[in-house]
Parts: sequence; C-alpha cells; structure tokens
Amino acid sequence: MSDYPLLNAFLTMMWFFLWMAWFMLLFRVIADVFSDDTLGGWGKAGWTLFVCALPYLGVLVYLIARGRSMGERTLRQARARDQALRAYVREAATEGPPAGRNKADELARLAGLHDHGDISDAEYEKAKAEVLAA
Repeated sequence: MSDYPLLNAFLTMMWFFLWMAWFMLLFRVIADVFSDDTLGGWGKAGWTLFVCALPYLGVLVYLIARGRSMGERTLRQARARDQALRAYVREAATEGPPAGRNKADELARLAGLHDHGDISDAEYEKAKAEVLAA
C-alpha cells in the first residue's frame, strides 16, 4: 500500500497544471505589454512593475483594463503574418521555374496554387505566360 492516495495524486496534478496555466497567462500578459506599440515606455514600465510586484492583482487588472485590446492586437498581428506569408507565396510562385524543373511541372505547380486560391487569376496568367515564354 502507498501512503499517497489516488485523490492526493490527482489534486497534486491539478495544482501543477493550474500553476503552469498561471505562468503561461503571466508571460502572455508581459509579452502583450511589450508588443503594444501604442503604450509608451512609462506605461510599459508601470504595467510590468505592477504585474511583477502584485502578480495576481496585476494580471487581473490588466485583463479587465486591456483584455479587449489584447485580443485585437493578437488578431492584427496574426493577419499581418498571414499577409506576409501570402505575399511570399505569390512572389515565389511568379518567379519562374527553378533549375531542374521542366515547364509541365511548373505549370502544374501554378495550377495547384491557383486552384487553392493562393494566387489570383491575373497572377496565374502572368506566371503562366512567363513559364511558357522561358
């Protein structure tokens, strides 16, 4: 028999996961403070000091005061990353075939990008004309 019952093991695991979730939330708030472009240096220093000195109260007040803008900033950053990725894909798709690829492979790749919606009709026609002209 063990001196550590199953319920105590469950409670220990629960507290451990809650502790980990708390640290994830704390680091997310601190990361949001420093990623906010509208907040000045003194504001960032004040929020960081408040969150570090009184962590539970600081995080709770931060989420109440700036929770909505926190979500909006995250969404805006995700959209910017998505647009940058799409621009990169479009640029890579219209550069022409790399060495070692034939025209049929390149046209098939362009058709796949077009069917998936990564490039527009105009970009597809321009890239197709460049592949056929090469």
